[in-house]
Amino acid sequence: MGWSTHHAVGLIYYAPQHCYRGYTLITNNRGFHATLIDMEGRVCHRWHSDEGIGYAYLLPNGHLLLRTNPPDDAGGAEKIGGSSGALLELDWESNVVWEHHDPMIHHDYERLPNGNTLVLLFDRLSAELTAQIRGGRPSDDDPDQMFGDKIQEITPDGRVVYEWRSWEHLSVDEDVICPLEDRVEWTHGNSLNVTPEGDLIVSFRRTSVVGIVDKASGDFKWKWGPGDIDHQHHPTWLDNGRILLFDNGFHRPRATYSRVIEVDPSTNEIAWEYMGNPALSFYSQAISSCERQPNGNTLICEGSPGRIFEVTPNKEIVWEYINPLFITGANRANPNDLSNAVFRAHRYGPDHPALEGKDLDPARYANINSLYARR
Repeated sequence: MGWSTHHAVGLIYYAPQHCYRGYTLITNNRGFHATLIDMEGRVCHRWHSDEGIGYAYLLPNGHLLLRTNPPDDAGGAEKIGGSSGALLELDWESNVVWEHHDPMIHHDYERLPNGNTLVLLFDRLSAELTAQIRGGRPSDDDPDQMFGDKIQEITPDGRVVYEWRSWEHLSVDEDVICPLEDRVEWTHGNSLNVTPEGDLIVSFRRTSVVGIVDKASGDFKWKWGPGDIDHQHHPTWLDNGRILLFDNGFHRPRATYSRVIEVDPSTNEIAWEYMGNPALSFYSQAISSCERQPNGNTLICEGSPGRIFEVTPNKEIVWEYINPLFITGANRANPNDLSNAVFRAHRYGPDHPALEGKDLDPARYANINSLYARR
């Protein structure tokens, strides 16, 4: 949707009696800070990394696990959205306490209970497989070898103890690239989560596929999406056994809009859906997230316009915030454009272990908060 330069930013609306109260973590896409705000939209804590913070979330010990901005050279992968040069773990004061560098890292990662980390990476496909992959928009610049997606589990000292290669479990006949996309990469994985049993939840944007992968065998337990969703992001497991995801709607036939849906993997039926009214009032062609809160509400990040809002099960908006921090360099097509885009947002309750004993007084950031208030 189009916004003028006079559009309000910061906190837009707050109905305390209907919200899941807590602190919301926001990171500008391709920025250098991660910011924790309270329900009034005030900055309560900030982290910084000179390597950039493309996306981050809090660990139970209060550390920030993040992926950095793209590397200088990854054989062409650095030009793909979601590219990152490393994973970093920062303490509360932004000191690096763990790091894992690999120029093929992209989009997502998951710290496991055993202390290992799952990470999503690019890898070159063979020329033979590339020639068999269907779909996409042919170009004279098409590479002989596309990029594919793989998942690795790495130990704290960086050893690879597990690897899943997506292309070994996909079908060139079924997993067809959207005809409006290029042929630089096959699937464009953009999300990595786990089920309570430890299986992998994956999302492939270019083929509009989400799935659950049996971690032991590598085979899909569930695979769904084409014709029902378009270029989605952030599927996560819910306690009721359903999958919550952000259906971006990019390249959707006939109409352009986004929605958040809750789908039952056992039936492929959509049990809950949130859309804008009118539909076009809620749309992000890329990035974005959705997160179910303990009170049943859903926190939604409409990523491209930097809008984060909370809705009840009855789809009433009870909290709304527009990221007031605009940066340059986030738009790959025009690096000089100002952008407040947010890859994902997360909400943490005041009793979350990551926040135990932490100073969250917004007065420490009075200068920043007063600047935001004047926008």
